Amino acid sequence: MRRTARLLAGTALAVAATAPAHAAAATDPAALTTAPAGRLEVRPATVTPGGEVTVSTAACGSPGAATGDAGAVGAGPFPLAPGTGEGEASGRFRVPPSAQPGTYEIVARCAEGDRQVAGDLVVALSAAHGQVQPRGSVKTGVGGGLGPDPVQTTAGVAALAVAAAGGTWLLHRRARGDGI
Repeated sequence: MRRTARLLAGTALAVAATAPAHAAAATDPAALTTAPAGRLEVRPATVTPGGEVTVSTAACGSPGAATGDAGAVGAGPFPLAPGTGEGEASGRFRVPPSAQPGTYEIVARCAEGDRQVAGDLVVALSAAHGQVQPRGSVKTGVGGGLGPDPVQTTAGVAALAVAAAGGTWLLHRRARGDGI
């Protein structure tokens, strides 16, 4: 519930921060081209609990300083310092090992003005690029339809087929009265 409240509060702040720009753009088309466009870039976009995340944005302009908030994922505030690019700010934070899987909004507020940008961070139990695909039979303790040895499985199927054919032949002979 606490995480939901924070997400709703962050969304309300984002809407409130961008509403004046949208109102100005609706009345003055030039306002849309002069407003700084930007989004918070989150790298990596998918991380496991305990992993480090780098965020950057060019939306704050010069000098490029900002304050980040990763409270939605449980990491709290972190600084964004001026980066190498013009007006770029970047910072880092570590996702807590106790973070639950899900998508979280990371927010940065520019040091000058009231500009705010956001980006999404996905917390997963395993890294997307290193996922392990299941192999082999299911270890349930009861046995499976296909064991780990295909030669034994083939031999068992062949034995069942021979038994079924022999049983059918014997029943057929008995029904005809051939002396069995």
